[in-house]
Amino acid sequence: MNIKIATWNINSIRLREDQVCSVLNQHQPDIICLQELKSATESVPTSRFENLGYKYRVIRGQKSYNGVAIISRIPLMETGFCDYCAKGDARHVFARLNNGVEIQNFYVPAGGDVADRESNEKFAHKLDFLQEMKNNFFKKKLSKTIIVGDFNIAPLNEDVWSHKQLTKVVSHTPIEIDALQQVAIAGNFVDIIRKDIPKGLLFSWWSYRSPNWIISDRGRRLDHIWATSDIALKAHSSFILKEARSWERPSDHVPVFAEFDL
Repeated sequence: MNIKIATWNINSIRLREDQVCSVLNQHQPDIICLQELKSATESVPTSRFENLGYKYRVIRGQKSYNGVAIISRIPLMETGFCDYCAKGDARHVFARLNNGVEIQNFYVPAGGDVADRESNEKFAHKLDFLQEMKNNFFKKKLSKTIIVGDFNIAPLNEDVWSHKQLTKVVSHTPIEIDALQQVAIAGNFVDIIRKDIPKGLLFSWWSYRSPNWIISDRGRRLDHIWATSDIALKAHSSFILKEARSWERPSDHVPVFAEFDL
C-alpha cells in the first residue's frame, strides 16, 4: 500500500484555499496535514476538498490563531487530539488508518524572539510543549506511527542558511535542537526527509521579511515528516515543493511530501 503524505503550514486556510486545491490536483497526496489554519472549525472550507475526492477529515480550528487539520481521501478510523500544555490551543490532531498506521499532525509553538525560558514565556511554552511530546511518546512505546507538521525547529546545520549566524536565534538554538532530539528518541522516530535527502542545504520556510528571498535563499527547514523505525525501514521517498513560495500571496512555508510503501 503506497501512501503519499503532505504537510504544510498554510498560514490561513481561507486565504489560501485555492493553493491547497492546486496542490491536491497536481500532486495527488493521499493525505494532507495543514497547520496554522487561522479559522474556527466550522469556518474551514471543505466542500472543494470533498469535490476533489478528499472526503475524510479531522479538523481542530481556532479563530485567527493556530488550527490543524488532516484532510484525506483514505478513510480515517479513530480520530482525536491532545491539548498539549493544557492551554486549549489547536496544535495537535491525530487519525488512524484502516491498516493501523497512525498519523499525528503538530504545530509546535514558535517560541518568540528571545531564547531564554526565564524572560520569555513563549520560549518556555515551546520547551514545555516538546517535553510533553517526549513524555507522551515514551509512555506509549510507539509503532506504526507517522508524525508531521511545523515543528518550528531546524535541527541540522544544513537545515539553516547559516549555522554560525543562527545558533543563538530561536528555531536553531542548541536547547531546542536537543529537546527535539529527545522527542525523536522517545518515539523511536526517523527523520524521513533527511533519510531520503541526506546531503545539502534543505529549507521549507523563508521569511516574509526578505523580499528577495530567492536570491538570498535564507531559509530554514522547520517542517518535518518523521516515522517510527518499523515504517522507516520500508521504502519511501521525499521532496519539498519550493516553487510554492513564489506563488501569489504565498505562505512563508511550502508543502513537504513523503511517500511510503506500507
